[in-house]
Amino acid sequence: MSKKDYYKTLGVKRDASEAEIKKQYRKLARKYHPDVSKLKNSEEKFKEVSEAYDILKDKEKRANFDQFGSAEGNPFQGGGFRPPPEGSNFGGFGQGSFNDIFDNMFHNSQGGQFTGGEDTFTRQQRRPQKGQDQTVTITVDLDDSYHGAERSLNVHIPGTKGIKKLKVKIPKGIKEGQKIRLSGQGGPGQIKGDLFLEVKFNRHKHFTAEGKDINLILPITPWEAALGTKLSIPTLGGTVEMKLSANTKGGKKLRLKGRGLPGKEVGDQYVILQIMTPEADTDELKKLYEKMQQLSQFNPRAGY
Repeated sequence: MSKKDYYKTLGVKRDASEAEIKKQYRKLARKYHPDVSKLKNSEEKFKEVSEAYDILKDKEKRANFDQFGSAEGNPFQGGGFRPPPEGSNFGGFGQGSFNDIFDNMFHNSQGGQFTGGEDTFTRQQRRPQKGQDQTVTITVDLDDSYHGAERSLNVHIPGTKGIKKLKVKIPKGIKEGQKIRLSGQGGPGQIKGDLFLEVKFNRHKHFTAEGKDINLILPITPWEAALGTKLSIPTLGGTVEMKLSANTKGGKKLRLKGRGLPGKEVGDQYVILQIMTPEADTDELKKLYEKMQQLSQFNPRAGY
């Protein structure tokens, strides 16, 4: 008999409805999912909750558990001894002894063994073989992480020749290097293994990600840096306005708080200013540069 109390694991009453069980499972699955939970034992808790839901959502497994304390049932407990199939010689022992038939029936139906005294036995149940967990790398857009998305992806499963088409939800705020877990999509087995999708970001035209933070190199003109101005700065969530002080030096790093990737811990956006010098490609601009050379004592190599 299983020592596990699946009702206690999910935190529901024994007479809970299917809807109540499903609602509680979703709540706990979000709480303990390894991709989002920061609890040390989140993966173990998630497996326990998933196992409990797998039993209680199935009417037959739940009925067996309620009656026998096991999802598979037990022919020797609860409902009394179950007779063998019609036409067998069990009633008169026929071609074999009671012990032979008992032993054969036990091994064939339970996949285990019994030992002990004349009237006692213990069963060693075989645990179902779980298929191998597999990991593949997928590339998604940075915008998908910022907004959250659902994508259809063609994924090559390791060890196979085929391509599997999957509809995948990209969690809002997922970082590069984090993994999305697809339960039961891994290697074959009595219980299928899990498939983990390791996220990489496609190259973005303007932004780069560093954990939860977003970096942007923003070009400005020499006169904007010298005189100050109001800048329109692009972010993943839209454009924001920022005032630039006069006499700003190139390479200065500005912080836009909370403009990085979303989530429980929201990232920031960092703007690195890059002063771009226009070419002296007209006589007027050339004279302007010569005038600046005469008026300014600025020497960027002073001290070298």
